[in-house]
Amino acid sequence: METTYQVTGMTCGHCVASVQNEVGALPGVQEVRVDLATGAVTVSSEQPLDETAVRAAVDEAGYNLVG
Repeated sequence: METTYQVTGMTCGHCVASVQNEVGALPGVQEVRVDLATGAVTVSSEQPLDETAVRAAVDEAGYNLVG
């Protein structure tokens, strides 16, 4: 399953890596792709993810999940 989220505050490759590491550590996540230009974070997972957990992971990385 693939879900795309909007994340604000990312400005560089380090930002991308931080979001990928935090979101990628969530249970069931198989892949995290980040488009720095648009702020789109696409997550491939075995099952639907709890948005609260995704929001917490993005917050932990230092950024904000839109919506």
